[in-house]
Formats: sequence, C-alpha cells, structure tokens
Amino acid sequence: MSKEMEDGNTHYDFDLFVIGAGSGGVRAARFSANYGAKAAVCELPFHPISSEVIGGVGGTCVIRGCVPKKILVYGASFSSEIEDARNYGWEVNEKVDFNWKKLLQKKTDEIIRLNGIYKRLLSNAGVKLFEGEGRIVGPNEVEVVQLDGTKLLYSARNILIATGSRAQRPAIPGQELAITSDEALSLDELPKHVVILGAGYIAVEFASIWKGMGSIVDIFFRKELPLRGFDDEMRAVVARNLEARGINLHPRTNLTELTKVEDGIKVVTDHGEEIVADVVLFATGRTPNTKRLNLEAVGVKLDRSGAVIVDEYSRTNIPTIWAVGDVTNRINLTPVALMEGTCFAKTVFGGEPTKPDYSNVPCAVFCNPPLSIVGLSEEQAIEQAKGDILVFTSSFNPMKNTISGRQEKTVMKLVVDGETDKVLGASICGPDAPEIMQGIAVALKCGATKAQFDSTVGIHPSAAEEFVTMRTVTRRVDAGGKPKTNL
Repeated sequence: MSKEMEDGNTHYDFDLFVIGAGSGGVRAARFSANYGAKAAVCELPFHPISSEVIGGVGGTCVIRGCVPKKILVYGASFSSEIEDARNYGWEVNEKVDFNWKKLLQKKTDEIIRLNGIYKRLLSNAGVKLFEGEGRIVGPNEVEVVQLDGTKLLYSARNILIATGSRAQRPAIPGQELAITSDEALSLDELPKHVVILGAGYIAVEFASIWKGMGSIVDIFFRKELPLRGFDDEMRAVVARNLEARGINLHPRTNLTELTKVEDGIKVVTDHGEEIVADVVLFATGRTPNTKRLNLEAVGVKLDRSGAVIVDEYSRTNIPTIWAVGDVTNRINLTPVALMEGTCFAKTVFGGEPTKPDYSNVPCAVFCNPPLSIVGLSEEQAIEQAKGDILVFTSSFNPMKNTISGRQEKTVMKLVVDGETDKVLGASICGPDAPEIMQGIAVALKCGATKAQFDSTVGIHPSAAEEFVTMRTVTRRVDAGGKPKTNL
C-alpha cells in the first residue's frame, strides 16, 4: 500500500475510492478528479446480463437499462410507422419482415462502444480503474477481489458507494423459469407470446417493445391501472393506449405458479387462469445492490429495503463513507444519479457544499406512445394544497393521425395552484412527449405561472403548442379533494 496521500498523521492511497462505475459513480469520480482528487473506481467485469460477479463500466443505464431499451423502443416503433405510411402514399404492398437478431447485434455493438467510452472518460480524467468486486472493510479501507481471486487492499480518505440496484424476483413456485429486464434485452429469439408480471415503467415499456415487434403480450398486475405513483388520469390514458395497440391487460391479477411444459411456460393466476407463453418477464421492482459490500460489519446503516441511508449531502452515518444513485433508493433515475455525483464532488472536493435538488425532476415512460411528466400529479397537488387546485386538460387527435387514420389521442394536463397561479405539474401522453416535456421542466424549475404559459406564443402546427393554449379550466378541486362546480 502506498503512503502518498496524507491527512493529518494518516496516509491514504486515494482521496476517493468509488465502488461501482455506473452513471453516478463515474460522474463523481471524474468530477472529483477534476477538482484535484486522486480517485479510483472498481467495477465488475463487463457483461450485458448482470449478476453478483459481473457488471461493467457504464452500469445499468448504459449496458442493461436506458440505452439498450431505447434502441429496442426505436426498433419497435417502426411497425406502426410502416402501417401509418400507407395512408401517406407509401405503397407498402408486401409483408415487412423483422430481423430480431440484427437489431440485437446492433444493440450489443452500441453498448460495447459506450462501455469503452466510459472507460476512456475515467482514464482521461486520471481516475484509476480496477476490475473486480469491491468490499468495504473499514471506514477508510476497500478490498478489491479480482477475477483470479486475488485480494487487493486500498485506503481512501473518502469512500463512495455507487453500486446501483438489480431486478428482484417474487417468491412464487417456478420463479427461476422467468427472466428479468437484463435477460429481456438479450434474448436469442424474439418470443411469440410473452407474459409480464408487473405494471411499472419497465413492464409497460417491454410490453410496447414486444407488441411492436409482433409478439402476443399479456400483462398481469395487482392494481386497477398500470404505473402506480403516476397521475391517475394519465395512467388511464396509458392503459387505453396499451389495449388499443393489442396488449392484453389483466388488472387485479397476480401470478401464483410457473411450470415448464412442452410448448413453453405455463402461467397460473390467482383467478385460476392458465396461459402458456414462450417468455415470462418479472418486472416487479428493483433491490439496492448492498448485500456483498460488507456494510453491516462496518456499521453503515441501511433501510428495510437494503438501501444505504444518507443525509442531504449523500453522506452515510460513517463520516468517511458516502453513497449516490439507486443504491440509496431516493429517485432512481440516471440523471438524478448524475446530479448526486456532481453534488458529491462539489461538496467533498470542490469546497462548495451542495445538496441535490429533487424538485421538479422530469421523467418519461417509453411505452408507445410515451408518457412524460414533471412536477406534481393531480393527486399529489391536492394532498399538499392549502387552497384550490385548478386542472387544465386537453385531449386531441394529433395532426399526423388525421391522415394516417390511427385512432389514438394525445392527452395533456397542467395542474395549477389556484391562489398563486403557479404551475405545479405537467403531463403528456402522446408522440414526442419526452422531447416536449424537457422544455416544460425548465419552465417549472423557474417557477412559471399559468399566465406565463398563456402569454407564450405557440409553435404551429405542433402538439407542444397545446401547453400554451389550454385556457379553460377543466375542473377546480378544493384542498380536501372535492370538485367545485363554480368554475
């Protein structure tokens, strides 16, 4: 062990040692190095499908999450585009075939390329990269177990946990027959029939992907509507769109058993239904990656889900140990992990204590068509309200659909504080929703009022202009959630 770093009478190998080279870990290491810190990162060997002993620089988002998923979303969207093209004069006379293996190889090529880019980002910033599994063995010590079993011990003034999360499996008989989102992004063959358990963003996104590629898709979930936690009105819109595109929804239904049969996997529900499918996807949430970090032995506190408990600056109860990203189970989004990594570097090495700001974080669900939101849902606004809440909605047939003939409406929504006129939340389900919502998020971050939305000139003809032309209140709701008729 080297004695290069000195803190009082204590010497350290590194100013910062990061465990986990996903979005948050890489950002924190790079920015800390830019501030002059001697930084190191350890990450498991690369593989598209993660486990306790394989992972890869780039983490979930780059290798087995946002990036490969969005590639498949793009691929699946062409089926409806080709259908719609006929009414725009394109003579598509023959059946159009889809080559799953070709798209899969393109996806794999891209994540390998990005894995290399992330490695170069670390190298260019002067961050030392170790390949292996990291464990915390003391408040200032990290052990890296390499592929051949060799154990290396390093000391660090600060340790950052950025190990993310992994898909979890419900404990039902035959659960080993199902796959998670990791495997779903790397299937050798396109399934003919898929059963999905769960109705969060992963479930509805993969349902849209597989249906767009020609698979039969059945989704089973416990609630009345998919996407629990989102605005109820927009959840209903997504449900209608999924069904209109031919996806079979099974609300208030759970799976009780999976059995291997000759022609696939037999799925049994708590209502006694039986379906045989090629693939069963568990999309039932994710668990923080903390089991193998030795945190309990060091004294780092975890919550009941296994997430690392941190303060407003991402510091654990051990002053030298910090954590960012999904492993903390705050807002589990890649851009949020990047924000937390940036704030960590500013706080610890930049001389500028900075708290992550979780207000008005936009997000998107890449079903087809996509849903995107920012700010409060109607339900959240009512719950927090001291006075009346004004709700503005617009439902319309996108201009493109008037020629294509597709019966699928775009729905937009603004939630406004009746007293201050401040826009508290915005939602859209329709084509290009995420691209539109990014700009709306800036407006909400600046504290925009409904009057300012109304005074903004629209871009015509576009769907986005509807956000600045919704001038009639759809409903007024008091702080108790009771609708008012005197609009």
